[in-house]
Amino acid sequence: MKKKELMFLIQEGEGFNLEFKESDKDLSREICAFANANGGKILLGVSDSGRIKGVTITNRLKSQIVDLARNFDPRLEITLSRIDNVLIVNVPEGTKKPYSVNGKFYLRYGPNSQQLGREEIREFFYKEGLILWDETANKEFNIKTDLSAEAFNQFIKLANISPGLSQKEILQNLFLLKERRLKNAGVLMFAKDIAQFFIKAIVTCVLYEGTDKVNIIDKKDFTGDLYSNYREALNYLKAKLNTRIIITAGPHEKKLELPEDALREALVNALGHRDYNVRGAKILVEIFFDRVEIINPGGLTKGLRRKDFGKKSLSRNPLLFGLLQRINLVENVGSGIKRMRDLMLAEKLEEPKFEISEDWFTVIFKRPPLLQTDTGATGGATGGATGGATELLNYIEKNPGLRVVHFVKALKVPKRTIERWVKQLKDEGRIRYLGSSKKGGYWEVKK
Repeated sequence: MKKKELMFLIQEGEGFNLEFKESDKDLSREICAFANANGGKILLGVSDSGRIKGVTITNRLKSQIVDLARNFDPRLEITLSRIDNVLIVNVPEGTKKPYSVNGKFYLRYGPNSQQLGREEIREFFYKEGLILWDETANKEFNIKTDLSAEAFNQFIKLANISPGLSQKEILQNLFLLKERRLKNAGVLMFAKDIAQFFIKAIVTCVLYEGTDKVNIIDKKDFTGDLYSNYREALNYLKAKLNTRIIITAGPHEKKLELPEDALREALVNALGHRDYNVRGAKILVEIFFDRVEIINPGGLTKGLRRKDFGKKSLSRNPLLFGLLQRINLVENVGSGIKRMRDLMLAEKLEEPKFEISEDWFTVIFKRPPLLQTDTGATGGATGGATGGATELLNYIEKNPGLRVVHFVKALKVPKRTIERWVKQLKDEGRIRYLGSSKKGGYWEVKK
């Protein structure tokens, strides 16, 4: 390793395949965790903040570190290299997983190492030595023709990675190359068209009429790279959900009816934790009059018990999850479920519900009744029917093709009130009714 590459790794920061340590304390734990994952590097003499403090590198220190790995069960061989006073511990992916040290098992998860029981390790890998889906080299993907330069450059920017190295060097340092091919995690992040390689990786968003799946109002399939699909799905939710007006003494504030950050967490959870081995199953984002459901294939990750749900986290796609952490889509390991709950409660909304089966994981957000106004700390309840009519106008614009009976059900406002708002908007020339009958026509916003 050259000093240029060392500085790149330090600038890149800790992650799924990279650990900074100031001393050799608990070093065996980190080596074991990397061996049970897909390998990595430990920079000895670098602080958590990325500051080079250095260590005194002696033959005795190097022998002690090599012996640590040799005393694993089963035995593991590692290599060492140095740049000035920084010692690099190169840990290969173990070929005889799971590995233990002093009877304890560790697994790399994001930038952290977690201790697990042996049976949890066995379940997590399904069987010893199994290579995870996201770490498998994709033989069909051609880096020269199928990789999206836009998606790759966007990732570099979001991850604050200096473009000083070549594309190949960056992919290597992100541990995304295997046998000169891009791993599945890299294909998900950088493919021009995911559907070309994994039809199951598509994200489908659907808007329904009513509370069931009988009538579809709108449907979109997103087939780009993973980050683009995440962004498009979030924008779809923001476009189809209602907003409410917070009236204060100053400028009025508009807020989405459901906390945007809670929706972000649910989408990232679906993309990062889904079981990509399930053929033909896509991530679904479904919007009903009374709720939003985000569904991904795959129940709880093997090794994670129901009693640990929301308290402990394991990913069936650790390499992919590490990439999502690098672009700040994931804040803290295992905090997503709690964050969703806290964000909903902070807005005085019902906690999200989680439906878990062997094959599916569903997050359900109950949509709140649409109020005329919300009163700020210094503002009064003003606007009356005008405020409500504005909200109805916004709803009609986002949900064309509906009638009064649908507005009543969706907005949970009395029919007479809805009819008054409709008359007001019609008299103002802001909406019009298309169709020859009350049951055969619908309202739309005048352009």
